[in-house]
Amino acid sequence: MSTSRVRRVLRRWLPNQHGAWAMLLMPFLAGALLGGFDGWHAVLLPAWLLAYCAAFHAQQYVRLRRISRNPRAPLRHRAPLAGFAAAFAACAVPLAVAHPWLLVAALCAAPFFAVNIVYAHRNEERATVNGIAAVVPACGMLVVSDRLGGDTVDSGAWPAALACLLYFAGTVLYVKTMIRERGNQSFRVASGVYHGLAVVAAASLDLWLAVPFALFCLRAVTLPGRGLRIAVAGAVEVLCSVLLLAFLACGPLLAH
Repeated sequence: MSTSRVRRVLRRWLPNQHGAWAMLLMPFLAGALLGGFDGWHAVLLPAWLLAYCAAFHAQQYVRLRRISRNPRAPLRHRAPLAGFAAAFAACAVPLAVAHPWLLVAALCAAPFFAVNIVYAHRNEERATVNGIAAVVPACGMLVVSDRLGGDTVDSGAWPAALACLLYFAGTVLYVKTMIRERGNQSFRVASGVYHGLAVVAAASLDLWLAVPFALFCLRAVTLPGRGLRIAVAGAVEVLCSVLLLAFLACGPLLAH
């Protein structure tokens, strides 16, 4: 297969929401650091990423069936949806057999997936509520990953998951001020206020976390309106995710 053909296939199959990968990986890694790495993490991680890819194509299929005048447009998502769903099942079945409690975790995530499907059907995937609905189960993965490693939920897991939720919910607002709402001053103020409150909330979880969240607040207040390229803004978010992971890994919340 030629390189150009491989690229076309990858563009067709892999979700184009590049910022989602950090949101999927960071809480997972934080939970594994807290509970300890287990061999089943090597199965849970691909299952988690495959579930996201399948969900993405399910949402695109639902969205395009409603809005596209081209009946072939939604069909382009059928093969990726089937492929990712089958691969996910191959990982999920042995996980569920070995750890039945993961079925409860999946049921807890299902309502948020349903919200994403509803917004996809409305062609309102960029809505703030929809973005936050996607963030919640991603941050909940920290607790799942933690329990998988230690067979119990450590005391620091829920505060760490809340810290992730504070950060990634903030990115929903911040990214909008950099792209779709970059000219909306009221949205920029709302993002700044949220990030200011997030510093206080993070400090209440652990004073150690006030440092990264102060930096997140600074970037939310100073970077919008400066004309940063999307790629640069994305790189900043990756660095912020790594920074939060580092503070969680080195701080009291994940200390054993």
